[in-house]
Amino acid sequence: MSATDFTQLEEHRSALTGHCYRMLGSVIAAEDAVQESLLRAWKGLNGFNRQSSLKTWLYRIATNVCLDTLATGKRRLCPIDLSAPATVSPDLVLTQREREYWVEPIPDGLALPCSSDPQEEAVLRESIRLAFVAALQYLSPRERAALLLTQVLDFSAEEAAETLETSVAAVNSALQRARATLEARNPVTTPRALSAEHDALLARFVNAFERYDIPALCELLRDDVKFSMPPYELWIQGPSSVSQWLLGFGAKCRGGRLIPVAACGGTPAFAQYHDLGAKPFAIVLLELRGQQISSLTFFLDTQTLFPRFGLPMQWSQTPTPASQR
Repeated sequence: MSATDFTQLEEHRSALTGHCYRMLGSVIAAEDAVQESLLRAWKGLNGFNRQSSLKTWLYRIATNVCLDTLATGKRRLCPIDLSAPATVSPDLVLTQREREYWVEPIPDGLALPCSSDPQEEAVLRESIRLAFVAALQYLSPRERAALLLTQVLDFSAEEAAETLETSVAAVNSALQRARATLEARNPVTTPRALSAEHDALLARFVNAFERYDIPALCELLRDDVKFSMPPYELWIQGPSSVSQWLLGFGAKCRGGRLIPVAACGGTPAFAQYHDLGAKPFAIVLLELRGQQISSLTFFLDTQTLFPRFGLPMQWSQTPTPASQR
């Protein structure tokens, strides 16, 4: 095995990271799974018979690493999976769960390989949308694998069956169950390509947030908008509740700055800094429906997520306030 062999394996890291992220719902878990997959591949490279492509062989290894991981862990969740929306009140109690409990966002740069095929690129982008990845967690591990292998990676049923060491009939049965579950979940996703109207909506959101004009911000929200902040279990619904939160418990966001980041297949996302932009506060993901915002998720695990996005733990520049743009 040569340095060239190692380089060939490394060329597939981002594709494998995207696959493991879909399977596991976590950027950290995906990175660990990819490292283990490449180690197994490196050790087994002499036995690779090249009847399939190197990429297909690596996907098979990564799939089985993920299945091993899922056999010893629980599925990841979003706050809206746990309970009914909370009522904002002075005696509200905030309960946290460990990072390993939640679905996490992933930087596009870690999960999307360069592709010359626009259709393949579109499928890969759609398949790392946060809402889709969260919905995948409702599938059993083998249903998840069967769906992703055939519907995202374009494996044949025979190739998927070989990967999963099962029959074609079992793969087709798993696919049928997986599709039924996803249809019932009906995940809401951001439009594949943002229109000029969506860009204007996001600009208005950033402007309102940085000026901390909460009435103006709430005008951009759907009546059923969902607001959550992992690792807290709490989630709230509706513009009135969001307004109460941001003017009460969430008032520390005042004076914050939003820096655009590329996350989850082009989902509108921002790095939020507060205290005049000096300190990291959250990775913020939005979902859009029509010409309004249908969901706001503030991921508060800055120690894990900001380095993955290549973001500094202190913003050295002073962004221009929205009111002066």
